[in-house]
Amino acid sequence: MTSPASPSSRDFFIAAAALLIAMVGTTLPTPLYAIYQQRLGFDASWLTIIFSIYAAGVIAALLAVGSWSDQLGRRPMLLAGLSMGAISAVIFLCTDSIGGLLIGRLFSGFSAGIMTGTATVAVIELAPRSWKNATLMATAANMLGLGLGPLLAGFTSQYLDDPLHLIFYVHLVLLLLAALGIAVIRETVKRPAQLKLGIQKPSVPASVRGVFISASIAGLAGFSVAGLFTSMVPSVMIHIMEARGGLVIGAVIGLFFVASIVGQASLQWLPKSQHMNLGCVGLMLGMISLGLSIATAQLLLLILAGLLAGIGQGMILRSGMGAVTASSPPDQKAAVTSAFFVVLYVSISVPVVAVGFSVQAFGLPHVGEFFASLVALVALLAMLSMKRVQSRQAAVSSAGN
Repeated sequence: MTSPASPSSRDFFIAAAALLIAMVGTTLPTPLYAIYQQRLGFDASWLTIIFSIYAAGVIAALLAVGSWSDQLGRRPMLLAGLSMGAISAVIFLCTDSIGGLLIGRLFSGFSAGIMTGTATVAVIELAPRSWKNATLMATAANMLGLGLGPLLAGFTSQYLDDPLHLIFYVHLVLLLLAALGIAVIRETVKRPAQLKLGIQKPSVPASVRGVFISASIAGLAGFSVAGLFTSMVPSVMIHIMEARGGLVIGAVIGLFFVASIVGQASLQWLPKSQHMNLGCVGLMLGMISLGLSIATAQLLLLILAGLLAGIGQGMILRSGMGAVTASSPPDQKAAVTSAFFVVLYVSISVPVVAVGFSVQAFGLPHVGEFFASLVALVALLAMLSMKRVQSRQAAVSSAGN
């Protein structure tokens, strides 16, 4: 049960910063994979397995402990998420094998799984009452962290010494600062007399189900795009566009996530009934640009694809997350939010696995063009489905009046 005490701005920003720092760690390895491949001698199929291990860790954490903060409290689970990120960073500092990369990414997935559900709810609960954009702050912190990770790692790997280790030392320091901050913020949950902890079954209360399904359909398209950008785009830039600099690769991937924040922020000036539709249109235009960039080997078209697809994905994420959290019962917010993120991370992982195992058979250009077209089609179907849901809700509302 949420405490009625008035939240403070300090606690709100600390929780948002902790979420951002944790999510930075989940994308730090992205521009480093080319170096790992060169030093360890593994092929592109291993990148698929490494990413799949990360997604599996996220989903496992969401299902296993996603609802625990509704009983244990937000702070203990946030500290656990930051600890998982620190373990991942230590593993990356010590590893010199593919097995080490897999274990490091697994713990990174645990960190992301714990933080996404718990920290999103914590940021919203700790927001000052005068703030009307708490959901934007939570989702923006998530996306900005994902975008900063490849940008920072790309810079340190290209311009500073020790390209595979320095950035993880920096991240360990940031995680420690985040943990110190979380230790002093206000707890928003009162523990029940008897704890009931266990593995969460992906269930959603009946009162939330309609909103949840609608948001999940669009989220499927949006996070499929995120999966393609974090897994396929580095290979496209290296092998098709011959872009070798880690900073350039990190900047293009980071642009997608920064554009996501722009898309989220822009919703406050747009009609609420059109939020999902506009997001799906942005995804479709972005995927068309991605397909053309692969076909023509044009970096500018790839940048345009990241910009358009990121804006669309951001619109979908914010509107979907806002609707889901607003309609969830207070004592089930973390559980429902975690269930929503399970859907999103399944969406982000499936395209990665499919691309990885298709490239060797059909070649990167053909696979890239095909999956860009497929995601555009999913976005179109999501938009049409959303319109049907809105029409049905409007009919029910009219009948009730």
